[in-house]
Amino acid sequence: MRKLIYGMNLSLDGYIAAPDGDLGWGVQSDELFQWWLEREQAVTLFLYGRGLWETMSSHWPTGDQQPGATPAEIEFARNWRDTPKVLFSSTTAGEADWNTRVVTGDAIAEITRLKAGDGGPMRVGGATLAGAAMRAGLVDEYEIVTHPALVGGGTPFFTALDSGGKLDLVETRTFPGGVVLARYERR
Repeated sequence: MRKLIYGMNLSLDGYIAAPDGDLGWGVQSDELFQWWLEREQAVTLFLYGRGLWETMSSHWPTGDQQPGATPAEIEFARNWRDTPKVLFSSTTAGEADWNTRVVTGDAIAEITRLKAGDGGPMRVGGATLAGAAMRAGLVDEYEIVTHPALVGGGTPFFTALDSGGKLDLVETRTFPGGVVLARYERR
C-alpha cells in the first residue's frame, strides 16, 4: 500500500493562504527550500486539487528557465515536470500538460484505488482535496511547516473533520527565520 502525505507551509494561525490568496507571508530560506525539494523528490505521484494545480502550473513548468533561478529551483522545476500528477477537478475538462492526468469523477474512490496499488509515496495538495482525503482516513503523514506570521483568515490547512485521530510525532526541525517543521504519522 502506498503512503499518502499532506504537507504545506502554513501561518501560525493555521492558514495556507491569506484571505486574498496571497502566499507572500512565508519566510523564504535556501535551507527550507532544499528540504522541500528533497521531500518532493521522494514522492512518486502528486495529487492536486484545481486551485493548487493552477498555482503550481503557473510557475514550475518554466521555473528552471527564470532569470536568477537557483540550482535548487532548477531541480525543483525539473522534478515537478517529470513526476506524474493527477489533477482532480470538476471544472477542468480534457487534458493537462506536464505529465498530468485529469480526473473529473469521485476523487476519494480514485485516491483509494491509487493508494492500494504498488509504488512509492504520494502527496496530496490543496486544502479541499486534502480535507476530503483526511475525512476518508486516507492521509498517513502530515508535514506541517509553520511560519511566524498571522494572516487572520483565508484557506485553512485543516478543514472540518468528522472525527479526530491519534498521531505520532516523527520529526521536528527549525529553519532560518523562525520556521518550524513538525512531521506526524497516523497511528
